Amino acid sequence: MPTAIVLLKTDRKRVTGIAENLLEIPDVSEVYSVSGRHDLLVVIKCEDLDRIESVITDQVIKTEGILESETMFAFRSYDKREGGKAIDVD
Repeated sequence: MPTAIVLLKTDRKRVTGIAENLLEIPDVSEVYSVSGRHDLLVVIKCEDLDRIESVITDQVIKTEGILESETMFAFRSYDKREGGKAIDVD
């Protein structure tokens, strides 16, 4: 399943509310508050890349309080539950 990881800089006074709003988006599977240059890490899993693009551009980055975003696409997952073996994410 195609997976995108989106790093967000937000209005820091609203991190919790923004995270909760993002979790309401159906294709958002996880949201983490993180340390470093970004405030939130969002994991999006969709059936196809066109849907991921729509979720990111039409929903995630239009969420009020988001200041900047950086998107990465996962090519392969190395899952500890699978004994460290590679799992294709397509």
